[in-house]
Amino acid sequence: MLSSNATPFTMGPALLFCPADRPERFGKAADRSDAVILDLEDAVAPADKPGAREAILKQAGTGGLEPSRTIVRVNPVGTPEFDLDLEALARTPYRTVMLAKAETAEQLRSLEGYQVIALCETAEGIVNASAIAAEPNVVGLMWGAEDLLASLGGLSSRNDDGGYRAVALHSRSAVLLAAKAAGKEAVDSVYVNIPDLEGLLAESRDAISSGFGAKACIHPNQVAVVREAYAPTPEVIAQATELLEAAASAGTGVFQFKGKMIDGPILKHAEATLRRAGHPRVAS
Repeated sequence: MLSSNATPFTMGPALLFCPADRPERFGKAADRSDAVILDLEDAVAPADKPGAREAILKQAGTGGLEPSRTIVRVNPVGTPEFDLDLEALARTPYRTVMLAKAETAEQLRSLEGYQVIALCETAEGIVNASAIAAEPNVVGLMWGAEDLLASLGGLSSRNDDGGYRAVALHSRSAVLLAAKAAGKEAVDSVYVNIPDLEGLLAESRDAISSGFGAKACIHPNQVAVVREAYAPTPEVIAQATELLEAAASAGTGVFQFKGKMIDGPILKHAEATLRRAGHPRVAS
């Protein structure tokens, strides 16, 4: 269950990172995605971070981005940049924050008053994912593959065939399970091979099938692919609708439909399909 002061995370499915020191891209990124992530961390060189904060402040003063569709990724807790990020954020209407390299539940308490997507991308963060997800101001968890492997002393999160290494798959699953167990949303990691849209589509389809509510993007061309993966086809919508109508007519917990036994979990899958399609019969 969600904590009493937590707001369900409804952004997505395609979240698009945008360097915070490139204000000319803010509006375009927001227009092309379901939510924009203004990045004050990895996408901005140390010398450019003050200017990036000023760019966010200047843009916020114009009312150009919708706070309900804007996320700001801040630097890790314990760094001087984190404190400066918070000082700047306090002067904006943005209250959804992505915390880079989240590692402990205690760190989340530094962001009281904000709705937080905790980015678990180190060994400590993955191990503590359940405790992090349980914090009241956490609305979602995301995992990061490359920073994770770097924290382990590894070289790459993927095998030569493009698939994730076992430790990356374990971490992906751990974050997903921790988020869902706490009633929070799970965001899948970025796909860094930008030209490989087929690979992105396959990974996005696996993400939605596994239970991730959104996927982060690093290039505008990736947004449409993620949306395609998350959007149920008309045939799938029709099947889910027919199944739920049959369940309503059966009026029992378990029933037979087209030669198959149908129970609660299968009905939940059908409800999730209609929810993604924005079907009015299913509450979000």
